[in-house]
Amino acid sequence: MSARIKFWSVILVSVCITVAPMTNALAGRAEVARRCNALTAKAYPPLVPGNPAAGRAGGNGHSVRKFFNRCVANGGHVHKHSSDNPSG
Repeated sequence: MSARIKFWSVILVSVCITVAPMTNALAGRAEVARRCNALTAKAYPPLVPGNPAAGRAGGNGHSVRKFFNRCVANGGHVHKHSSDNPSG
């Protein structure tokens, strides 16, 4: 019985050590995604708020995706003089 408890304790500790750094990384990615989503909504406001099917003002789907992906690649920061950003 003691060997069984030691075995499962080692497994539990190993899983905790492995998963703990991943959750911090995922939390950071989620924060960047939230920030970029807000910046994208500001740069490309929806024509009808709350209705994504209505389209975006000043851009098509490709330019919106490109802006969002560039924002995520830059860690949640957007350059002021981006050619994709219609607001400046």
